[in-house]
Amino acid sequence: MHSVDYFRTQFISYLEKKIFTKEPINLYAPISYILELGGKRLRPVLTLMSAEIFGADYKKSLDAALAIEVFHNFSLVHDDIMDDAPLRRGKPSVHEKWNINTGILSGDAMLINAYQLFENYESETFRALAQLFTKTAIEVCEGQQYDMDFETRDDVTISEYLKMIDYKTAVLVGAAMKMGAIIADATLEDQNRIYDFGRNLGIAFQLQDDYLDAFGNPETFGKQVGGDIIENKKTYLYLKALELGTNEQIRELTDLYSIQPNDANHKIQTVKEVFLETGAVDNAKEEIEAYTLKAFKVLEALDITEENKNVLKEFGNSLMQREV
Repeated sequence: MHSVDYFRTQFISYLEKKIFTKEPINLYAPISYILELGGKRLRPVLTLMSAEIFGADYKKSLDAALAIEVFHNFSLVHDDIMDDAPLRRGKPSVHEKWNINTGILSGDAMLINAYQLFENYESETFRALAQLFTKTAIEVCEGQQYDMDFETRDDVTISEYLKMIDYKTAVLVGAAMKMGAIIADATLEDQNRIYDFGRNLGIAFQLQDDYLDAFGNPETFGKQVGGDIIENKKTYLYLKALELGTNEQIRELTDLYSIQPNDANHKIQTVKEVFLETGAVDNAKEEIEAYTLKAFKVLEALDITEENKNVLKEFGNSLMQREV
């Protein structure tokens, strides 16, 4: 079994061969830009890993892995427009570097490019991959809509929030792993199990991302730390603080989330203090661990070697402890 770093290196090498800017420049240059910005390459690595775990040559899954990465980055381009986010991975977001119309159109082209990559597979595999991709893509859109709806609602529940991050983030992680299993001709049962593994890991990953948005190192996190607080996003930390806080803490938090002060840093620091004092941070860490362990539980039924199960556990643990 190859290492995660090996898969990442092989995928980046493949990606670099596929990235080129053609005419019209203002359509394709933003695509090259976002794909070259780096990132963890989590999803494509999982596709390659899953294919090899189920006995296939990981190279067969490179196009599916690239489709997942292109789709993921398409969603980031459009999300950044909707969030008016100035930075992506520490660099200007596409709509900031070009303009909003360019960001929309280049994102649209990326979505189509992702579909095109499945054409490189035989008909049965193509059909299975395309069906999974279509289902996943619409769920990601639903998750984004939930996310936007929550911005204007004061009654969002934690269960609703978990559903939102499941759709917006986790289903794509699950799909990335299931695609590798499909290409490897794994049994339908194992395809669904590895999907569930990835999906639970994806929820843990997003909860960790929420934590890092508030408490991460700006030099390693790659995004504006405190961005969710500035945008008044009702994250797990916020919702849990409302659940656990005193009346005074709840009032302070809701007041801060109803304004856009001139001093954003003061707002960020004050909100973070409330998150810590209410125990919301500790609870979030426990939830991250719980979803990670839920993912590991799925591994027990998978028809793969113990060595490969341990590789997946190692990967899951590394995500839970990450700082980027």
